[in-house]
Amino acid sequence: MRLPFLFVTRARGSVLRLQLRQFLSPDPALWKPQSSTALRFTSTQLSKEDMSFYITTPIFYVNASPHLGHLYSAVIADCLHRYKVLQGFNSKFATGTDEHGLKIQQAAKAAGKDPLTFCTDVSARFKHLFSSCSISYTDYIRTTQQRHRQAVEHFWSVLQNKGLIYKGSYEGWYSTQDESFLTPSQVSDALDSSGKEIKVSLESGHKVEWMKEENYMFRLSAFRTHLLDWLRGNPRAVQPERFHQAVLQWLQEDLPDLSVSRQRSRLQWGIPVPGDAEQTIYVWLDALVNYLTVAGYPDKHDRWWHVAHHVIGKDILKFHAIYWPAFLLGAGLPLPQVVHVHSHWTVEGRKMSKSLGNVVDPLERSQMFTTDGIRYFLLRQGVPDSDCDYTDDKVIKVLNAELTDSLGGLLNRCTAPALNPAQIYPSFCPQSFPREQGGRAVVEDYHMLDAVKGLPAVVEVHYESLDVYKALEAISACVRQTNGFVQRHTPWKLDMRDSKDQRWLDTIIHVSLECLRIYGTLLQPIVPEISDRLLSRLSVQPSERSWAALNFLPRYGGMDCPFEGRALGSDSGVLFSRLESQKGDKQKPKKAKKSANLK
Repeated sequence: MRLPFLFVTRARGSVLRLQLRQFLSPDPALWKPQSSTALRFTSTQLSKEDMSFYITTPIFYVNASPHLGHLYSAVIADCLHRYKVLQGFNSKFATGTDEHGLKIQQAAKAAGKDPLTFCTDVSARFKHLFSSCSISYTDYIRTTQQRHRQAVEHFWSVLQNKGLIYKGSYEGWYSTQDESFLTPSQVSDALDSSGKEIKVSLESGHKVEWMKEENYMFRLSAFRTHLLDWLRGNPRAVQPERFHQAVLQWLQEDLPDLSVSRQRSRLQWGIPVPGDAEQTIYVWLDALVNYLTVAGYPDKHDRWWHVAHHVIGKDILKFHAIYWPAFLLGAGLPLPQVVHVHSHWTVEGRKMSKSLGNVVDPLERSQMFTTDGIRYFLLRQGVPDSDCDYTDDKVIKVLNAELTDSLGGLLNRCTAPALNPAQIYPSFCPQSFPREQGGRAVVEDYHMLDAVKGLPAVVEVHYESLDVYKALEAISACVRQTNGFVQRHTPWKLDMRDSKDQRWLDTIIHVSLECLRIYGTLLQPIVPEISDRLLSRLSVQPSERSWAALNFLPRYGGMDCPFEGRALGSDSGVLFSRLESQKGDKQKPKKAKKSANLK
């Protein structure tokens, strides 16, 4: 998606005024938040409709190949989708490509291709990246598809029939590169490479020119009060909080009307305005309607549109928190449940750009660090409300420390033949680890049990708000506690010929495997391949990996454990191989830490 086409309007002749009788005030029910039972999985009695969930990424503009920020958006949405599926929801997950616009028209011409062929080629790169990085979308939308054109035409007609779209002659500053008109306050003076004075966009730095054209406008100015009511009545509608406050701040000023078309003579590569072959629907309005297209608009969208959640980058916040809600209110449609906003990635403290040569290729990095590796890093280090910095060394340090050493090392210890020669999920001994202190467990062990027992609830809160980094920090802290538990009791020093020692050894392994089962289940939305290997090694069957199966250490509470005595799954090797430094001082990969390295 791109910057909006927005500028102060000047009508030729008489000013077209909004006749309020033509527009019914939006029903507040259109922005009523979803019930708490639907937002969080707390009951098995939810109806089929309540158990529906719809998550979207932005659709990505095909003027260039995918970069790290595109993958970040997709991985965040994929995490939320997978989490909801684990909870038993019927989740629809949409991504895709935004394929209309002047830049596409020009880029295709420069490449010697027709626009559709050009778009198909670039869209395929996004699709390949997402497939390579385990993005489990259920619908891939392209704005050149016929289903989308029909949805856009219907949406336009609804707004026009309500008197919310009008035609006039307007002028303003225009950036061809950004495909947007700007107000005077959005431009500044600058010098080009030859020293000539020019005007540029304050946001992008791109050159702007004064232009004038006849087109259609949407009466955005009529919706300011309704948007404020929506945001004040739904403090979680835009997350994180800083972005919610930013939108409220924008709405303190008057909203100018928005241009929603371009002259066909300037823009041919787009959807024509219904009933006016001389005008093309402006590409960002076209693009926003993709969310409705996937939901089944205009005839079959009700089930999904009531549970819509958007994941977007902060650069398109105005699109999704002001313009899009205004369009929806005008069309009489419910507003999204939540707009989840994330910040950007820098590289060694600098903005990614082609001119600096520091654009990170996400496909290349996923091959270098594995699919799960790059997914884990992005979600572990990505903080939604502030920009995050990327370096290859950071990736290596995080993955080696948390996936190879901490999580992988714990699994290796607990499944090593030296400690678990029978290769089973051993028995738990209540006398060794009683509910009240007095056995062989110490106070730190009880603290660990409390932390792991409460971990699913902690992770659930953070997954719901998409503060995934906080969920991973909580999981990582518990993994460290479990490693400390094993290290503290040095099971490799126990005498297996002594029955009491053997029972305590079995209990240590049982508790540790139960911890690993919880970690593996909770990590499925983040690192699906690693989680599958871990849970398969523990012989946890697919039907035992849901959120409902997160019943930690039932034997401690006097209940049966379905895993006790079960044979472990086959050993597929190291959970996550150690990564080498990309610099000259490369580390030698350490051997798989199996039975020979238990300490």
